[in-house]
Amino acid sequence: MVAGGPQHAAPAAFVYRHELAEAELRPGHPLKPVRARTCLELLERRGVFASGGVRVVSPGAATREDVLRVHDAGYVAMVERLSGEGRVSGRDAAGYGFSEQGDNPPFSGMYDYYLLVCGAAIEAVRLVDEGEADCAFMPAGGVNHHAMPDRASGFGVFNDAAVAIAWLRERGRRVMYVDLDVHQGDGVEAMFEDDDRVLTVSLHESTRFLFPGPKGGFAENTGAGNGTGYSVNVPLAPYTDDETWLWAFDQVVPPLYGAFKPDVLLVQLGADGYHADPLAHLQLTARAYRSAAARLRELTGGRLAAVGGGGYDVEATPRIWAAELLELAGLPGAEEVAPSDLAPVLDSQPASKIRRFAEDSVATVQRLVFPVHGLRS
Repeated sequence: MVAGGPQHAAPAAFVYRHELAEAELRPGHPLKPVRARTCLELLERRGVFASGGVRVVSPGAATREDVLRVHDAGYVAMVERLSGEGRVSGRDAAGYGFSEQGDNPPFSGMYDYYLLVCGAAIEAVRLVDEGEADCAFMPAGGVNHHAMPDRASGFGVFNDAAVAIAWLRERGRRVMYVDLDVHQGDGVEAMFEDDDRVLTVSLHESTRFLFPGPKGGFAENTGAGNGTGYSVNVPLAPYTDDETWLWAFDQVVPPLYGAFKPDVLLVQLGADGYHADPLAHLQLTARAYRSAAARLRELTGGRLAAVGGGGYDVEATPRIWAAELLELAGLPGAEEVAPSDLAPVLDSQPASKIRRFAEDSVATVQRLVFPVHGLRS
């Protein structure tokens, strides 16, 4: 199957089951899976499903074998054990990234829950790959992009985006993954950093200032071995605004998409770069997200899969996702459903420093990565 895919106008798909929105990591945890249900309800109230423009697709769970393509067997066994216990028991759990009050608290049933999230991500890419939908969005996933092969990390347990990419790779597909979360997609990158058939691009607040920290995520980090030049990082300064964020996106994503020519594009739609998000420092409005979605539709002819991601303003995030899906599907109403485009404005001097930070990141990517793909730096 080639980039561009089938030419028929298959409806967009919203991949969802209520169980995907029902997990609670622990009281007070910032990640609220109910965001997916809120997004569904927003679209329902606008008549998007009734109009036939988007259909709801109920996914099945991934298999253990699906997850083992990217996660170590010992780690998967630990997730299953803690899922049955519903709590941390023994010091060995900490070595796998779990703690009662940390980012990744175990909860009863989490093994089956994350298998379902991974199955939903696989269903989203399958729908697009097999031509059953032009675009497919699965809001419950994506936030697991920090999960590593051998441990939980940053709210992530089974890395659903990586599981979906590995499912496509098993079928011989070339995959481009674009991560728009404010946090670097370090787990997905780590799982494919030596694979020249998977191109990962992460546009994020610099790890100097934000999780996962300054061990990676710099523009100089471009992959390993055969995958050198296939891991792309575009770090941005705190308080980056719409204009600079979209400029960086335009400088990197379209040319690499055109050069790499993926069979499937998978986009992580983290909304935690939104200016009111409590866990980060970018100054984006919904306009940046709507504009990026419109650009992605134009770039791909509307043929792509998407998962959710971060977003801890629980009112704004579902609205941003709903707006992005409408843009991706070429349907009206994105501006109306999105939150306000108003955001704080910086004085000119710090704004110019923020722009130079982005320009330096893009220049490094163009110098180190573009020649690998036959592009001029």
